[in-house]
Amino acid sequence: MKIYTRRGDQGETDLFGGLRVGKDDVRVEAYGAVDELNSVVGLASAQTRQVDIRKLCDAVQSALFDLGAYLATPEESRREKSGVPKPEREQIIELEEAIDLFEEELAPLKNFVLPGGSIPSASFHLARTVCRRAERNCVALTRISPIDPLVLGYLNRLSDFLFVVARLENARANVPDVEWSARRK
Repeated sequence: MKIYTRRGDQGETDLFGGLRVGKDDVRVEAYGAVDELNSVVGLASAQTRQVDIRKLCDAVQSALFDLGAYLATPEESRREKSGVPKPEREQIIELEEAIDLFEEELAPLKNFVLPGGSIPSASFHLARTVCRRAERNCVALTRISPIDPLVLGYLNRLSDFLFVVARLENARANVPDVEWSARRK
């Protein structure tokens, strides 16, 4: 099988199940942002030396791949027939448990922090911002097509997780978070 088909050369793509839509379709934007997020999480994971973080990132990437398949399959019957996994509350709980555990290592926040510090921290902050965009794209999709509410819950919690991991990367590297201070005139 060749990697290229030429079917998308006119700006359309196939959803799982055969429906053709424009590549700028809201659904395509949503699963495309999730795909981008998956890549950025992979990049951040490749930069960390923390085995516990990398293991969690592996689980996140698998969940994001499943989420992309879910979003690319508009019909519930097709999802069930094809075995496309639905989001699960347990995935959100796992993120919350990791956040709670990691926050025990962190000093309480006293100021807003800017993306930066160590390279792995900056990469996890980047992943966090891509996650927020993916969440916004999924919110836009809910305005025209119903999706499982756990999708939004997972992405919301994932952005929190990525923020905490970014701070944890700095803490474990003994690099201070970059605190924001308002410019005063």
